[in-house]
Amino acid sequence: MKASSAAGKALEQSGLEIVSGSDLLIQLLHEQETDIIFGYPGGAVLPIYDAIYRHAFRHVLTRHEQGAIHAAQGYARVSGKPGVVIATSGPGATNLVTGIADAMIDSIPLVIFTGQVATTVIGTDAFQEADIVGITMPITKHNYQVRDVRDLPRIVKEAFHIATTGRPGPVVIDIPKDIAVSNGAVQLPSDVHLPGYQPNTQPNLLQVKRLTEAVMEAKMPVILAGAGVINAKASEELLLFAERHSIPVTNTLLGLGSFPGDHPLFLGMAGMHGTYAANMALYECDLLISIGARFDDRLTGNLRSFAKRATVSHIDIDPAEIGKNVYTHIPIVGCAKRTLKALLHEVHESGQTAEWRLELDRLKEDFPLWYLADEHSLKPQKLVQLIYEASAGEAIVTTDVGQHQMWAAQYYAFAKPNRWVTSGGLGTMGFGFPAAIGAQLAEPGTPVVAVVGDGGFQMTLQELSVIKEWQLPVIIVIVNNGSLGMVRQWQQIFYDGRYSESTGSHQPDFVKLAEAYGIEGVRVSTEEEAAVQLRKALQEKKPILLDCTVTPEENVYPMIAPGKGIHEMIGVKP
Repeated sequence: MKASSAAGKALEQSGLEIVSGSDLLIQLLHEQETDIIFGYPGGAVLPIYDAIYRHAFRHVLTRHEQGAIHAAQGYARVSGKPGVVIATSGPGATNLVTGIADAMIDSIPLVIFTGQVATTVIGTDAFQEADIVGITMPITKHNYQVRDVRDLPRIVKEAFHIATTGRPGPVVIDIPKDIAVSNGAVQLPSDVHLPGYQPNTQPNLLQVKRLTEAVMEAKMPVILAGAGVINAKASEELLLFAERHSIPVTNTLLGLGSFPGDHPLFLGMAGMHGTYAANMALYECDLLISIGARFDDRLTGNLRSFAKRATVSHIDIDPAEIGKNVYTHIPIVGCAKRTLKALLHEVHESGQTAEWRLELDRLKEDFPLWYLADEHSLKPQKLVQLIYEASAGEAIVTTDVGQHQMWAAQYYAFAKPNRWVTSGGLGTMGFGFPAAIGAQLAEPGTPVVAVVGDGGFQMTLQELSVIKEWQLPVIIVIVNNGSLGMVRQWQQIFYDGRYSESTGSHQPDFVKLAEAYGIEGVRVSTEEEAAVQLRKALQEKKPILLDCTVTPEENVYPMIAPGKGIHEMIGVKP
């Protein structure tokens, strides 16, 4: 809203505008090329929602704030752009906390706007007041509380910069209601000036030379590629580097898709439920090149047995990760893409990996992923394979956390980056379905399949309203084993079969539930039914729910038991 007074004209001539905080926020979002917001209104953000209405800004009303932030995560993971979320003060903001923590540990760029009570009553336990800045300080890259509308342009510009540079992550901006309605003379900043925040993206070339020399000397090298490769858009460079030196590649859970899943050099996923060949490669290698992976405990197992014969090189944009868990001989702080480009520019010779590759190929052949076929039931592993076949490997797959997540990671061969959306470090049940909504909005022309458990789906199933309202062709595949599958598996193996609260709970009729939301629901119990319904769902391009009854006591193997080394897998079958 332009000033009309003489003073306003003077401000206009000086390049300043008098605007309300809410109108200014919409203007700033446009400047950041934000095209969609996920959120839920409430008292403290009503001025912002009024601006959204007046400016016709694209907004997705989820049915719970947790749905909003998981949808924003799915959108960010697939699009590469920051997800934007708005929630009101108090419970609205605190309902976002799980998603914020999830985004922080999995390096997903988000900018989250939370409403706050007026500055005049902050600290008085006013209605729906919560110290969201204090609550989220440990689980954000940075957070702000706006105390002057004139600071809003700088804060928003900084927030998007921080969320998307270096190691991506969430940034919270808390906006008191009086700031949202107040008018102020503001000027948009031309750039970001943060002396204390200067991510190092360019690798040290001396360290690059050291790694090149190590590659030339190694006889048993392996590359561990994580989500950092995907975030840096470095998949092409990774493929060129691995092929040039004939180095086998394994992925972390979040790194799947950074290297083609059907490539001869690919060993499969590593870690607790990784393939035998991948885990043995990490155990026996003489050179481990980790790119954009953080060596979490689910990957390494007992650190006393992890890559102890190897020279370890760790390439990461976040210097705090290097040496945190695994001693690193050749540390390289920098962008994965720039580092791989620098490595590709180095003079090179042919590697010495022929025998090593033959050995790993033998392990892949002798110890593949396996399950026992059963003509009387639908195996969950087979269900994932049918999803892969029906989609020709081209779908975006989102998951919750649990057995179905591991089966999807094992049996869906991701050939491209940004096709795999899951909760890694925090392990958030209820993530998969709303993440599929964000993924579908990010890439409308690509099929999206939400592979969810019957337990996790019930945590966020209210978002069925969203896919009906927006007519999003999300295919929901419930891997229904009638239990909290991974909890039951652990109780079977490590607690002598004492299934405490993991089985036998009442399940709703998911087909009728889908129909209540106006969505087609189909019950599936055989391989033939699954194959037919998946093909039909992908052809019709409409929202559909497939309730797939699978073998109830199937377990995920291989598995590394707690406290065991990466080579001490159970459930391995030649």
